[in-house]
Parts: sequence; C-alpha cells; structure tokens
Amino acid sequence: MTAHSRPEGTDVELAEGIGNALSTDYFQLREDLSPEQLDHLLRTRAFVEDEVLPVINGYWERAEFPRELAEKLGAAGLVGDGIEGYGCPPMDALSAGLVHMELNRGDGSLGTFLGVQAGLAMKSIAMLGSEEQKQRWLPAMARCEALGAFALTEPDHGSDSIALETSARRDGDSYVLDGSKKWIGNGTVADVVVVWARDTEDGQVKGFLVEKGTPGYRARRIEGKGSLRAVWQAEIELEDVRVPAENVLPGGRSFKDTGAVLATTRGSCAWMALGHAVAGYEAALTYAGRRTQFGKRLVEFQLIQERLVGMLAKVTSMQLYCRRLADLALAGRVEPTLAGLAKAHNTSTARAVLAEARDLLGGNGILLDFHVIRHMADIESIHTFEGTETIQTLIVGRDITGASAFA
Repeated sequence: MTAHSRPEGTDVELAEGIGNALSTDYFQLREDLSPEQLDHLLRTRAFVEDEVLPVINGYWERAEFPRELAEKLGAAGLVGDGIEGYGCPPMDALSAGLVHMELNRGDGSLGTFLGVQAGLAMKSIAMLGSEEQKQRWLPAMARCEALGAFALTEPDHGSDSIALETSARRDGDSYVLDGSKKWIGNGTVADVVVVWARDTEDGQVKGFLVEKGTPGYRARRIEGKGSLRAVWQAEIELEDVRVPAENVLPGGRSFKDTGAVLATTRGSCAWMALGHAVAGYEAALTYAGRRTQFGKRLVEFQLIQERLVGMLAKVTSMQLYCRRLADLALAGRVEPTLAGLAKAHNTSTARAVLAEARDLLGGNGILLDFHVIRHMADIESIHTFEGTETIQTLIVGRDITGASAFA
C-alpha cells in the first residue's frame, strides 16, 4: 500500500491535532482566574499551538536549540517569571505558573530554557544584583535579546551543591575564578553566566556575572542526551577567569542567598511537570477517541475509561498542588519545603501519567508525531534537576520530624 492510498484512520489522521489543548480543568479552577491571569494562559497556549508544536519535533530530533522560538517567546511578553519592572512583563505568581505550565505542555526544552533564562539567571540578578546590573541585563534578557545561564552544579557536586569547589580569589579590582561546572543550561550560548564560586578569603559562596567572551571561560555542549534534546547544557571549565568587582552580585553573600533563588524556581518545576502531564493525558484522550480496535473506539472499552479517569485524577491533584502553591506565593508564604513537596509530588506523578499515555498509544506512542514520547523523555530531566525527589523528600522529612537524615 502506498502512502497515497492510506485509508482514513491511519497514523496521519490519528496524529492530526494531537498536542492541541483540550482545556482540561475538571475542578473548574479557571473560573477563579483574573482577566490578566487568563490572558497569560491563553497567550501562552496560542504561542505553543501556533509557533511551537508545528516545528518542535524536528528541533528535538536534531538536538538543535530553537533560538528563533526563544526570541519569539521574548517578543510575546512571556519572559520574566514575575520580576517587577526592568522591562519584564507584569505577571503575578499564578500567571507565571500558568506560563510555565502551558509552555511545557508544548515542549520541555523550551520550557526549561525559560526556567533557566527567567527563573534562574534573571531571578539571580533581580534578587541579588545591584541597580546597575539590573538595568544593564534584565530588559534585554526579558526580550531574549541577551541570554543567561546559572552555573552552580559541578561534576562532583549535584545534590550536595553546597560543597562546590569552584574558587574565587580577590586580585586587586577583580576576582579570579577557577573550577568546573556541569549541566549548565544555555552555558554555550549565554551572554551572561551567573557563576557561583567560593570566595577564598571568607569561604562563602558568592555569585559572579561572567560575560560572553571572557578569557578562560570554556564551555562544551553535552551531547548524546535522550531528554530535553532541544535545549543545550554545557560542561564549563574556568581557568584564571578574571571578573571585575562590579560584576559580583552584592546580595549573594552566602549559599543561603543562592538557595533563596532556587526556592523560587522549585515551585516552577511543579508547574512544568503539570504541563507535561496534561500533554500526555490530552494526547491519550484524543487518541483513544479516534483509534479503533476490535470494531470499537478505544474509549468505548471499560479498561480504557478506567485508565483515563486515573490519569485525570492525577492531573487534577497536580493542578490543586500548583494552585495552592500560587496562592501562598501571592500571600508571601511559600516555604522552601512546600515548593519541594510540590515539585517531588508533581514530577513523580507526571512520570506515571506519561507512562500510562505512552502505553495507551501502543506502537504510535514512541513516534514523535504523537508527542508523548518526547514529553516522557523530557520529564526525566525535570524530575532530576533543582533537587531530586530523594533530596526533596529528605528536606521535607527533616521539616516534619526535626531530624536530619543527611548532612
């Protein structure tokens, strides 16, 4: 049978429109959104369906960074993650979460780019930077005319990043950085990299803005990834990298300040995971309504309905986690342990939803045209970065018991 003689119901017809939103909102949470919050949701959804879904599979398969999509994301006024002023689009915590959710419903690579650009790099400058640093970098970064990176993790220090070994030595009006970093998103393309290093004078971890082209900064793209293939992570070597003193983040005086930045982005991971889970559930629901086996559509089988309802229950629980997290953020009451529990719950739950979705799609579940396998692969990275489920569990466990099970 030739491609031109395919009957209706073959892979082409089955895949058409999969990935487009079904507006899953079983507990009617959207009714409580303000017009501004709803606008962020709908604008991001339109961006995903008009700009991202038609092209993202190719970028993912080629492991190519979609720079033009990043620039369009900035032009659409979706980059800022709730930072006030400095050219950042106004958005509250719930709006920012909805942007993360919808963008990741389209693609985890672009969603992770936003998490690095706005959540880590821009937030570091906004929370800890000087007025001059904010004025110089944030407006251009909000437009994605300048790209940023956040260099904390090292080859030997991931979960125990507090033990980082990269050093910063004061030398006159500059600091000299030496060390190595790994898994640094945007590290090969960034115009400014927030490098965290230990000051040899007082032993404290501090933040340094390393600008593109600085001698001694060498970044190599990590290849061979099976997850988040369309965003680039780097291995970085720092050898006698000289940073002027005015490029030190004045608010970053210890690892506690680094942790404050990470606490704000951990909640974003819960929203990101929700986006991936919604994508998997909606793809499975659409597919099961089209696919015919044994003379009936899949949705007409009791077992399929049971599995779809189980997926919906998981997605709804994730939505409620995120909504409550946003309410607490709006009230200024988000504790790191709350964000950590939400991140751990939602990433592990998203993995389960996506595994179910992949199974429900049968053989087509491994094809990029149906999107699920890309989300299934990408959620593995979100489950790991910014604190694994194990680490979040130990942090929350310490909080509820008063006993620390790790150093």
